[in-house]
Amino acid sequence: MLQKSPRQISRASRLACVASAAILLIGLSACQTSGPSDITGSLGDKADPSQASADPRGDIETYRDRVRANPKDADATLKYAKALRATGQRAQAVAMLEQAVMAQPGNKALLAGYGRALADNGNFQQAFDVLGRAHTPEDPDWRILSAQGAALDQLDRHDEARQYYTSALKIRPDEPSVLSNLGLSYLLSKDLPKAEETLRRAREHAPGDMRVRTNLAVVVGLQGRQSEAETIMKADLAPEEGAANVAALKRLLSRKDASRTDTDKIPIASHRND
Repeated sequence: MLQKSPRQISRASRLACVASAAILLIGLSACQTSGPSDITGSLGDKADPSQASADPRGDIETYRDRVRANPKDADATLKYAKALRATGQRAQAVAMLEQAVMAQPGNKALLAGYGRALADNGNFQQAFDVLGRAHTPEDPDWRILSAQGAALDQLDRHDEARQYYTSALKIRPDEPSVLSNLGLSYLLSKDLPKAEETLRRAREHAPGDMRVRTNLAVVVGLQGRQSEAETIMKADLAPEEGAANVAALKRLLSRKDASRTDTDKIPIASHRND
Protein backbone atom coordinates (compact mmCIF):
# COMPACT_ATOMS: atom_id res chain seq x y z
CA MET A 1 0.00 0.00 0.00
CA LEU A 2 1.29 3.47 -0.81
CA GLN A 3 2.09 5.58 2.22
CA LYS A 4 1.21 9.27 2.32
CA SER A 5 4.06 11.61 3.06
CA PRO A 6 3.89 13.77 6.21
CA ARG A 7 3.41 16.79 3.96
CA GLN A 8 0.41 15.18 2.24
CA ILE A 9 -1.08 14.21 5.58
CA SER A 10 -0.56 17.73 6.93
CA ARG A 11 -2.24 19.29 3.88
CA ALA A 12 -5.18 16.88 4.10
CA SER A 13 -5.59 17.58 7.80
CA ARG A 14 -5.48 21.33 7.23
CA LEU A 15 -8.05 21.06 4.45
CA ALA A 16 -10.32 19.04 6.71
CA CYS A 17 -10.00 21.65 9.47
CA VAL A 18 -10.66 24.57 7.15
CA ALA A 19 -13.56 22.75 5.51
CA SER A 20 -15.09 22.18 8.92
CA ALA A 21 -14.53 25.81 9.81
CA ALA A 22 -16.04 26.96 6.54
CA ILE A 23 -19.16 24.86 6.91
CA LEU A 24 -19.70 26.15 10.44
CA LEU A 25 -19.05 29.73 9.49
CA ILE A 26 -20.87 30.07 6.21
CA GLY A 27 -22.05 26.79 4.82
CA LEU A 28 -24.89 26.33 7.22
CA SER A 29 -25.10 29.83 8.56
CA ALA A 30 -25.89 33.29 7.30
CA CYS A 31 -23.77 35.79 9.20
CA GLN A 32 -24.71 39.42 9.49
CA THR A 33 -22.59 42.50 9.94
CA SER A 34 -24.03 42.92 13.41
CA GLY A 35 -22.78 39.52 14.49
CA PRO A 36 -23.10 35.78 13.84
CA SER A 37 -26.47 34.13 13.63
CA ASP A 38 -27.49 30.51 13.65
CA ILE A 39 -25.83 27.50 12.03
CA THR A 40 -28.66 26.26 9.86
CA GLY A 41 -28.34 28.31 6.73
CA SER A 42 -30.71 27.21 4.00
CA LEU A 43 -32.73 24.98 6.24
CA GLY A 44 -36.07 25.56 4.66
CA ASP A 45 -36.82 29.10 5.80
CA LYS A 46 -38.18 31.41 3.16
CA ALA A 47 -35.78 34.11 2.03
CA ASP A 48 -37.48 37.44 2.50
CA PRO A 49 -35.08 40.20 3.55
CA SER A 50 -37.93 42.69 3.71
CA GLN A 51 -39.31 40.83 6.71
CA ALA A 52 -36.08 40.61 8.64
CA SER A 53 -36.48 42.28 12.01
CA ALA A 54 -33.95 44.79 13.29
CA ASP A 55 -35.08 44.15 16.87
CA PRO A 56 -35.48 40.44 17.59
CA ARG A 57 -35.58 41.13 21.34
CA GLY A 58 -38.61 43.31 20.81
CA ASP A 59 -40.13 40.55 18.70
CA ILE A 60 -39.68 38.12 21.59
CA GLU A 61 -41.98 40.24 23.78
CA THR A 62 -44.49 40.82 21.00
CA TYR A 63 -44.86 37.21 19.91
CA ARG A 64 -44.55 35.75 23.41
CA ASP A 65 -47.64 37.74 24.36
CA ARG A 66 -49.47 36.54 21.25
CA VAL A 67 -48.60 32.92 21.99
CA ARG A 68 -49.72 33.26 25.59
CA ALA A 69 -53.02 34.71 24.43
CA ASN A 70 -53.51 31.94 21.87
CA PRO A 71 -51.17 28.91 22.16
CA LYS A 72 -52.52 27.55 18.86
CA ASP A 73 -51.44 30.63 16.87
CA ALA A 74 -48.89 28.86 14.65
CA ASP A 75 -47.73 32.04 12.93
CA ALA A 76 -46.96 33.76 16.24
CA THR A 77 -45.25 30.60 17.51
CA LEU A 78 -42.94 30.44 14.50
CA LYS A 79 -42.07 34.12 14.73
CA TYR A 80 -41.44 33.79 18.46
CA ALA A 81 -39.11 30.85 17.78
CA LYS A 82 -37.34 32.82 15.06
CA ALA A 83 -36.74 35.69 17.48
CA LEU A 84 -35.42 33.29 20.13
CA ARG A 85 -33.03 31.78 17.61
CA ALA A 86 -31.89 35.23 16.49
CA THR A 87 -30.90 36.05 20.07
CA GLY A 88 -29.08 32.76 20.62
CA GLN A 89 -31.81 31.13 22.70
CA ARG A 90 -31.81 27.96 20.62
CA ALA A 91 -32.71 25.46 23.33
CA GLN A 92 -35.70 27.60 24.30
CA ALA A 93 -36.86 27.70 20.68
CA VAL A 94 -36.61 23.91 20.49
CA ALA A 95 -38.58 23.43 23.72
CA MET A 96 -41.34 25.81 22.69
CA LEU A 97 -41.73 24.32 19.22
CA GLU A 98 -41.71 20.80 20.63
CA GLN A 99 -44.72 21.70 22.75
CA ALA A 100 -46.42 23.36 19.79
CA VAL A 101 -45.91 20.29 17.59
CA MET A 102 -47.25 18.02 20.31
CA ALA A 103 -50.41 20.13 20.41
CA GLN A 104 -50.71 20.32 16.60
CA PRO A 105 -48.90 17.25 15.21
CA GLY A 106 -50.31 17.70 11.72
CA ASN A 107 -49.19 21.29 11.25
CA LYS A 108 -46.52 21.15 8.53
CA ALA A 109 -45.28 24.69 9.11
CA LEU A 110 -44.69 23.98 12.80
CA LEU A 111 -42.88 20.76 11.94
CA ALA A 112 -40.63 22.61 9.53
CA GLY A 113 -39.87 25.26 12.13
CA TYR A 114 -39.20 22.62 14.76
CA GLY A 115 -36.80 20.85 12.41
CA ARG A 116 -34.90 24.09 11.77
CA ALA A 117 -34.69 24.80 15.49
CA LEU A 118 -33.33 21.32 16.15
CA ALA A 119 -30.67 21.82 13.49
CA ASP A 120 -29.80 25.18 15.06
CA ASN A 121 -29.25 23.35 18.31
CA GLY A 122 -27.00 20.70 16.74
CA ASN A 123 -29.57 17.89 16.82
CA PHE A 124 -29.05 17.00 13.18
CA GLN A 125 -30.42 13.46 13.10
CA GLN A 126 -33.59 14.49 14.92
CA ALA A 127 -33.86 17.55 12.67
CA PHE A 128 -33.64 15.35 9.59
CA ASP A 129 -36.37 13.05 10.90
CA VAL A 130 -38.70 15.89 11.88
CA LEU A 131 -38.20 17.72 8.59
CA GLY A 132 -39.21 14.53 6.81
CA ARG A 133 -42.60 14.81 8.49
CA ALA A 134 -43.01 18.41 7.33
CA HIS A 135 -43.84 17.45 3.75
CA THR A 136 -44.89 14.39 1.75
CA PRO A 137 -43.65 12.72 -1.47
CA GLU A 138 -46.93 13.81 -3.06
CA ASP A 139 -46.31 17.43 -2.10
CA PRO A 140 -42.55 17.92 -1.70
CA ASP A 141 -41.06 21.23 -0.57
CA TRP A 142 -37.70 22.14 -2.13
CA ARG A 143 -36.71 24.18 0.91
CA ILE A 144 -37.22 21.25 3.24
CA LEU A 145 -35.44 18.87 0.88
CA SER A 146 -32.45 21.22 0.92
CA ALA A 147 -32.71 21.44 4.70
CA GLN A 148 -32.62 17.67 4.99
CA GLY A 149 -29.57 17.59 2.75
CA ALA A 150 -27.84 20.16 4.97
CA ALA A 151 -28.58 18.08 8.07
CA LEU A 152 -27.19 14.96 6.38
CA ASP A 153 -24.03 16.83 5.44
CA GLN A 154 -23.54 17.65 9.11
CA LEU A 155 -23.81 13.92 9.80
CA ASP A 156 -21.08 13.24 7.19
CA ARG A 157 -23.59 11.50 4.92
CA HIS A 158 -22.63 13.52 1.87
CA ASP A 159 -23.76 11.15 -0.88
CA GLU A 160 -27.22 10.95 0.68
CA ALA A 161 -27.29 14.71 1.15
CA ARG A 162 -26.70 15.28 -2.56
CA GLN A 163 -29.69 13.14 -3.42
CA TYR A 164 -31.85 15.58 -1.49
CA TYR A 165 -30.25 18.59 -3.17
CA THR A 166 -30.85 16.97 -6.55
CA SER A 167 -34.51 16.45 -5.70
CA ALA A 168 -34.78 20.07 -4.55
CA LEU A 169 -33.23 21.30 -7.80
CA LYS A 170 -35.72 19.30 -9.85
CA ILE A 171 -38.46 21.34 -8.21
CA ARG A 172 -36.54 24.63 -8.20
CA PRO A 173 -33.91 24.52 -10.96
CA ASP A 174 -30.77 26.60 -10.35
CA GLU A 175 -31.97 27.79 -6.92
CA PRO A 176 -28.87 29.55 -5.50
CA SER A 177 -29.39 28.48 -1.88
CA VAL A 178 -29.61 24.82 -2.88
CA LEU A 179 -26.61 25.11 -5.19
CA SER A 180 -24.69 26.77 -2.36
CA ASN A 181 -25.47 23.91 0.01
CA LEU A 182 -24.53 21.42 -2.72
CA GLY A 183 -21.23 23.19 -3.31
CA LEU A 184 -20.42 23.06 0.38
CA SER A 185 -21.28 19.37 0.41
CA TYR A 186 -18.51 18.87 -2.15
CA LEU A 187 -16.23 21.03 -0.02
CA LEU A 188 -16.84 18.82 3.01
CA SER A 189 -15.90 15.74 1.00
CA LYS A 190 -12.81 17.62 -0.30
CA ASP A 191 -13.87 17.70 -3.96
CA LEU A 192 -12.79 21.32 -4.43
CA PRO A 193 -13.10 21.54 -8.25
CA LYS A 194 -16.69 20.28 -8.08
CA ALA A 195 -17.41 22.61 -5.18
CA GLU A 196 -16.09 25.58 -7.17
CA GLU A 197 -18.06 24.65 -10.28
CA THR A 198 -21.29 24.37 -8.29
CA LEU A 199 -20.76 27.58 -6.34
CA ARG A 200 -20.01 29.50 -9.52
CA ARG A 201 -23.38 28.35 -10.82
CA ALA A 202 -24.95 29.59 -7.61
CA ARG A 203 -23.24 32.97 -7.97
CA GLU A 204 -24.43 33.34 -11.57
CA HIS A 205 -28.01 33.16 -10.31
CA ALA A 206 -27.45 35.23 -7.14
CA PRO A 207 -24.55 37.63 -7.77
CA GLY A 208 -25.50 39.77 -4.78
CA ASP A 209 -25.79 36.96 -2.22
CA MET A 210 -22.89 37.42 0.18
CA ARG A 211 -23.18 33.90 1.56
CA VAL A 212 -22.75 32.39 -1.91
CA ARG A 213 -19.89 34.78 -2.66
CA THR A 214 -18.09 33.88 0.57
CA ASN A 215 -18.54 30.17 0.03
CA LEU A 216 -17.01 30.53 -3.44
CA ALA A 217 -14.14 32.65 -2.14
CA VAL A 218 -13.30 30.02 0.49
CA VAL A 219 -13.24 27.22 -2.07
CA VAL A 220 -11.08 29.24 -4.48
CA GLY A 221 -8.71 30.19 -1.67
CA LEU A 222 -8.40 26.58 -0.51
CA GLN A 223 -7.10 25.74 -3.98
CA GLY A 224 -4.23 28.19 -3.52
CA ARG A 225 -5.67 31.08 -5.55
CA GLN A 226 -5.85 33.54 -2.69
CA SER A 227 -5.62 36.68 -4.84
CA GLU A 228 -8.63 35.56 -6.88
CA ALA A 229 -10.49 34.64 -3.68
CA GLU A 230 -9.90 38.12 -2.28
CA THR A 231 -11.17 39.70 -5.50
CA ILE A 232 -14.35 37.65 -5.26
CA MET A 233 -14.76 38.57 -1.60
CA LYS A 234 -14.56 42.34 -2.02
CA ALA A 235 -16.25 42.80 -5.42
CA ASP A 236 -18.91 45.54 -5.51
CA LEU A 237 -18.42 46.39 -1.83
CA ALA A 238 -17.46 49.63 -0.16
CA PRO A 239 -13.69 49.71 0.49
CA GLU A 240 -14.05 49.39 4.27
CA GLU A 241 -16.47 46.47 4.08
CA GLY A 242 -14.42 44.77 1.37
CA ALA A 243 -11.25 45.08 3.43
CA ALA A 244 -12.95 43.64 6.50
CA ASN A 245 -14.26 40.67 4.54
CA VAL A 246 -10.85 40.01 2.96
CA ALA A 247 -9.21 40.12 6.39
CA ALA A 248 -11.75 37.62 7.72
CA LEU A 249 -11.21 35.38 4.71
CA LYS A 250 -7.45 35.39 5.32
CA ARG A 251 -8.00 34.40 8.94
CA LEU A 252 -10.20 31.52 7.91
CA LEU A 253 -7.86 30.23 5.22
CA SER A 254 -4.87 30.36 7.55
CA ARG A 255 -6.65 28.77 10.49
CA LYS A 256 -5.28 25.46 11.70
CA ASP A 257 -7.41 25.21 14.81
CA ALA A 258 -11.00 24.74 13.68
CA SER A 259 -12.18 24.68 17.28
CA ARG A 260 -11.81 28.48 17.41
CA THR A 261 -14.61 29.09 14.88
CA ASP A 262 -17.09 30.13 17.54
CA THR A 263 -15.04 33.21 18.42
CA ASP A 264 -13.85 34.30 14.98
CA LYS A 265 -16.73 34.64 12.53
CA ILE A 266 -16.61 36.04 9.04
CA PRO A 267 -18.45 39.40 9.29
CA ILE A 268 -20.45 39.19 6.09
CA ALA A 269 -23.84 40.66 5.34
CA SER A 270 -26.30 38.10 4.08
CA HIS A 271 -30.01 37.37 4.18
CA ARG A 272 -31.39 34.79 6.57
CA ASN A 273 -33.70 32.20 5.05
CA ASP A 274 -36.27 32.57 7.81
